[in-house]
Amino acid sequence: MLRMPTLPDKTFSILYSFRFEDGRTKEFTIELDAQTLNLVRRNEPSPREWTRLQYAKCENCQLSPDHEHCPVALNLVEVIEFFSDAHSFEPAQVSVATEERGYTKKTTVQKGLSSMMGIMMPASGCPTLDKLRPMVRFHLPFSSPLETFYRSISMYLTAQFFRMKAEKSADWSLDDHLHVYKDVALVNRGIANRLTVASKADANLNAIVILHSIGDGIQYFIETELEELRNLFKAYVEE
Repeated sequence: MLRMPTLPDKTFSILYSFRFEDGRTKEFTIELDAQTLNLVRRNEPSPREWTRLQYAKCENCQLSPDHEHCPVALNLVEVIEFFSDAHSFEPAQVSVATEERGYTKKTTVQKGLSSMMGIMMPASGCPTLDKLRPMVRFHLPFSSPLETFYRSISMYLTAQFFRMKAEKSADWSLDDHLHVYKDVALVNRGIANRLTVASKADANLNAIVILHSIGDGIQYFIETELEELRNLFKAYVEE
């Protein structure tokens, strides 16, 4: 039975467990600061050459040269090295435990890995990915594209509400949301370049490709004016 680890009240955790067809299992506990959603590291990960900031640096990197290592790459070391030999479509039963509920799905390594990376990357301290951090608190494992788009749009519009309350300009047209994902796409590309060196097989790289495809889907979703959701909101629109 999958159990949540006991952690201090100032943190919360998400536990990912992979069970492979040959009987092997591997667990990853993602511990997060409850207030900031920063990834909490109990043990400092061992730096690798491919984690150095200047190694395949993202073209839109906002970090100063004072940062010796890319925080996203550094936090992914254990995951990347464990799945270095894994193939994208290798079957796995992936279980996810949060404080509220648990999820289990028979899926592929790349999809389980992509879901887990979708938490770790925004919580790592990359200024570009920070804008996706609210979604970490409301993580939905194995979500469909439509569910992910809805969560992303909801997150962005909530951010505009807080901007309005802070007497700052608010973007209710979602135009700037497209720019957020264009910046995220450049980070995904930079991380993918690192993983081509750090991985022998393709699961790690294709997990990033899945995350990248979400940004492309968001763009289409906004350009079609959220048409797939329109009928759900008739009670708010029609007199």
